[in-house]
Amino acid sequence: MILLFGGTTEGRVAIEALEEAGSPYYYSTRGDEQEVTLHHGTRLHGALDRAGIVEFCRQKEIKLLVDAAHPFATQLHLTVVQAAADLAIPAIRLERIYAERSADICWCRDFEEAVLEITRANPSKLLALTGVQTIGKLRKIWQKGSIECYFRILDRDSSRQLALRQGFPLERICYYRTGEREESVLEQWQPDAIVLKESGASGGFMDKVEAARQAGIRIFAICRPPLPDGYCATVDGPHGLRRAVEQWLPSFYPLHSGLTTGTCATAALLLAAETLIEGATDHATREVPVCLPNGETIPVRASSDAIGQASVVKESGDDPDITQGRRICAQVELLPLAAAESWDTEDYRIRIEGGEGVGRVTLPGLGLPVGEAAINQTPRAMMIHNLSLLLRRRHIPPHRAEWVATISVPDGEALAPRTFNPRLGIEGGISIIGTSGIIKPFSARAFVDSIRKSLEVARATGAERIVLNSGAKSEKFLRRLYPELPIQAFVHYGNYIGDSLQAAHQLRLPAITLGVMIGKAVKLAEGHLDTHSREVTMNTDFICRLASGLCTPAQLQSISRLTLARELWQLLPAAQMHSFALRLLQACYDHCRPLYPTGHLTLLLIGEEGEVIMLE
Repeated sequence: MILLFGGTTEGRVAIEALEEAGSPYYYSTRGDEQEVTLHHGTRLHGALDRAGIVEFCRQKEIKLLVDAAHPFATQLHLTVVQAAADLAIPAIRLERIYAERSADICWCRDFEEAVLEITRANPSKLLALTGVQTIGKLRKIWQKGSIECYFRILDRDSSRQLALRQGFPLERICYYRTGEREESVLEQWQPDAIVLKESGASGGFMDKVEAARQAGIRIFAICRPPLPDGYCATVDGPHGLRRAVEQWLPSFYPLHSGLTTGTCATAALLLAAETLIEGATDHATREVPVCLPNGETIPVRASSDAIGQASVVKESGDDPDITQGRRICAQVELLPLAAAESWDTEDYRIRIEGGEGVGRVTLPGLGLPVGEAAINQTPRAMMIHNLSLLLRRRHIPPHRAEWVATISVPDGEALAPRTFNPRLGIEGGISIIGTSGIIKPFSARAFVDSIRKSLEVARATGAERIVLNSGAKSEKFLRRLYPELPIQAFVHYGNYIGDSLQAAHQLRLPAITLGVMIGKAVKLAEGHLDTHSREVTMNTDFICRLASGLCTPAQLQSISRLTLARELWQLLPAAQMHSFALRLLQACYDHCRPLYPTGHLTLLLIGEEGEVIMLE
C-alpha cells in the first residue's frame, strides 16, 4: 500500500504511474478542487501533519510514501521525510524537470530577496505569476503604490476570496485561462517586469520566460527551495517513479519494467565518453543518468571496460526478450575533421555507427537509409542529445572534431534469426530500438480491466461519444478532431481492440469512435482482434487481396515486398490511398461490428502525420 501526496501536475503523473499496477493506494491533497480519475486509489482530503501521517500509515499498513507535492511546499516535504523516518519506510520524491538557470534572469533565493531586487529595479508595472498564495509575500511591493502591481490567479471563488483576505484589489487581478498563450497575457497587461517561481517544465516556467524575453520584459525568478534529506530516491517522471517503486516496494507492481536496447546503448555511450574525457577508467560499475525522450532522467547501471569503452547488461524486466542479460556495448572516439570540411560552431558533431551484432538495413521503408546500421531514429536522437548534454555539462566547447560512437552487441548476429529482423530486411544482427526508452509489461487481464474501468469513467462524464485509440500518438491526433470531448472520453486500447469493443457493448455505450493506425488496421481487417506483434504479423498476401482491383500489378508487386504497413501512405497516390483506406476500414468494421452490435460505431484510419479517413 502506498500513500501519495499530490494536488499538482506531478500528482496526476504519479496517479497514472501507480494505476498501471492495479494495486490499491491512497491519494492525499489538502483541498478537494483538483479533478482526478482514480480506479484503484482512494482520495483523501485535508492537510496531514507528521503525527497524522504516522497514525494513518500504521492504521492502513502503508509501506511507501510518494511526495508529488508542489516544489514550494517546503513544510510538507519536511513532514513527509520525517514521517517516513518515524515509520522506518521509504519515501520517494517525484520532482519536476528544470531547465538550467540563465544569466539574463534575476534569480532570488526567496520572496524577501525578490522584494529587495524588484524594489531596487523599480519597474513601473509588475505582473506577478507566482499565484494567489504569494500575494502576502509580495505585500511590500504592491502596498507602497510606487509600482503598479498585478497578480495572475486561478479563476475560482476560493482564490478570489483569498486575494481579498490579503487585501489585494480584485481590479488588479488577471485570471489563468487554460490554453492561453503567455505572449497574449503579456500583450494584454503590458508589464515592464514579471516575477515568477522556478516552477519547472510542468509549471510552464520556460514558456513564461521565453514570452517575456521576446517582449523585452525584465524577469525575476524565485529559486525553488532545496529538498530536505531523507528521500530514498528522487525522480522526475513517470518511468523513474515506476522503477523506484519497483525497487523499494517490489510487490506493488505484479510485473516489472525494463530498459530498451536504445536506453542501454545510450548509457554505455555516456560512460564511454566520460572515460575518454577523463583519460582514465576505474573499470567499475556505476549509475549513469540517461535523459529519456519524454525529458525525464533515469539512472542506468553501466560498466567501464576500457578508456572510451563501456557496456550495459540489458534488463528487460518481466517482459523478457532475447536480449535479456546480453551486453550492449559502446566505443567512443574523437576524430579530427579535414580542414576542408564545413563546421558549425553552434553544435557538436556526433556520429552514431553500428558495430558487431548490430544489423544493417537492406530494404527501404524502415525510416533508415539502405546500408545504414539498424539503430532507430529515437535511440539515435537519445544518444546525440545525451552526449551533447554531457559535453556541455563538462564545459567542452565544439571544435573541429567529430565524436563517433560505435554501438555493438556481441551476441547480436546469433540472436537475429530469432527476431523479426530477417523479415524486415535487417541482416547481420539485431536492431537498437525503443520509442519511450522503457519497456512496460502489462498482463492481459490487468490491461483489459483498466480499459473497462476507463470506459466506466468515460460514461460517467456524459460525453456524447467515447473515442478508443491505441495510445498517446493517436490520441493527440484524435483530440484535434474532437476538441469538445473531455479527456476522460479518450480511452487507450493498446492492442486489445476486441476486448475494448466487447466492454463498450456490455456497458451499453451509445457511440464509439475507433481510431486505428495502419499497422494495426491491416491486422484488424484480417480478423485479428489482438494486434500485438507476439500474436500476429503483417500479412502482405492479405493486403494484396484487399487492394486487388484498386492497384496496378506493379503496385501489388510493391505491396508484396512491404516491410512496414505505413509505407502504403507513400506507395499509393492520395486518391487511390483513400479508396484503399475505405476498403480497409470496411473490412475492420465487419470484424468489429459483431462485438459492438447496438451502438453507433465510427472507424477512423489515422495517418502518420495525423490525416484521418473516416468510415461511419
